[in-house]
Amino acid sequence: MDDMEKAFEVLLRAVGEDAARQGLRKTPQRAAMALQYLTRGYEDDPERVINGALFDSDDDEMIIVKDIELYSLCEHHLLPFFGKCHVGYLPGGKIIGLSKVARIVDIYARRLQVQENLTKQIAETLWRHIGAKGVAVVIEAKHLCMMMRGVEKQNSIMKTSCMLGTFRKELSTRSEFLSLIR
Repeated sequence: MDDMEKAFEVLLRAVGEDAARQGLRKTPQRAAMALQYLTRGYEDDPERVINGALFDSDDDEMIIVKDIELYSLCEHHLLPFFGKCHVGYLPGGKIIGLSKVARIVDIYARRLQVQENLTKQIAETLWRHIGAKGVAVVIEAKHLCMMMRGVEKQNSIMKTSCMLGTFRKELSTRSEFLSLIR
């Protein structure tokens, strides 16, 4: 934490600020704590989060958790991106506790990240741990690195998807998922 605080103090001075002025005196400490919180996904392990919350089920219908909000930091500019994640899976004898899906999204979102990799990491983790017949993940997000700097496009939304198993092989399954998340 001390190294992060010192780094933020250096950054403040580098932009021409007086790190000792009243409004900035505790900013390095606050910023370090905020960054630690925003990147807490490095401390979590999906296996530990799932923690055996897999339950036998003969259900073979699509399960969808829609509109999971996510917040992440772009690894290229350290600026936030935020949006929604939609997760679907076809059980292969097991279902996962509902909150665990959202927790897996958070584990990977709370790391320095690009949306394309985030989408794939969520899908592959679920695929690996729940033994589903298929997994689908779609993320829709706004990127402040595109809104605040560079091209400054305020209304742009990036959409990414990762389809595994039946969602990749069967057009009808993929179409059903995409229509249900609309």
